[in-house]
Amino acid sequence: MAKPEYYYGVHAVESLLELEPERVLTLFALKGRDDQRLQHVFELAEPFGISIQKASRDTLEKLAGQPFHQGIVAAVRPYPTLNEKDLDTLMAASTQPILLALDHITDPHNLGACIRTAAAMGVEAVIVPRDRAASLTPTARKVAAGGAEKVKFIQVTNLARTLAHLKEEFNVRVVGTMLDEKALPIQQFDFTGTPVCVVMGAEDTGLRPITQSQCDQTVYIPMNGNLQSLNVSVATGMALYEVCRQRNH
Repeated sequence: MAKPEYYYGVHAVESLLELEPERVLTLFALKGRDDQRLQHVFELAEPFGISIQKASRDTLEKLAGQPFHQGIVAAVRPYPTLNEKDLDTLMAASTQPILLALDHITDPHNLGACIRTAAAMGVEAVIVPRDRAASLTPTARKVAAGGAEKVKFIQVTNLARTLAHLKEEFNVRVVGTMLDEKALPIQQFDFTGTPVCVVMGAEDTGLRPITQSQCDQTVYIPMNGNLQSLNVSVATGMALYEVCRQRNH
């Protein structure tokens, strides 16, 4: 049996119990804590016969890898890593999906926040490079606050090649977010009518040239004042909101 993964945080564990309870092996709860939020977690676990072990704060911290566990840690069967083939399967079964591609986002907190927003905006898959990018760590899952269980997380060998494949095989429009001479204000681009993939770059380097080469259009978020950059997760939320605003109009 593969080594279990450890999810922590109330939202992450609740979402797991609601969507994939069969993966949960054991719950570890902080000894002496018996508030309403944890009681709800226990109620979700009870119908599935999931064992609940009381544990010290030190034990939970070791399992979670950090002290911000909110008094609950779940030992979970690892989820299979999704790849290019899984993306093809998803695309074949979807009509006009919204995709989010993250070009070498390395901070798990930013990754988790992007996934949380993606889940709220109805994104079907978050696509990231397998190498030199943040993966779906327990920290990213906690920050995602349940979003990681609602959005497909797909790791690909070559992001630019994957974007080219999506364009050719599934008529996906690839829209990169960056400020260049061809970029449109984001509200001026028409996101309706076809599948679309929004591509976000790292805060320090932006989109790599090889990724830019696959973008059908670049867009930017108009801003007032002197501050001309946003945290990538904030910018992701604003970009995805505009996509959804247009599609739901």
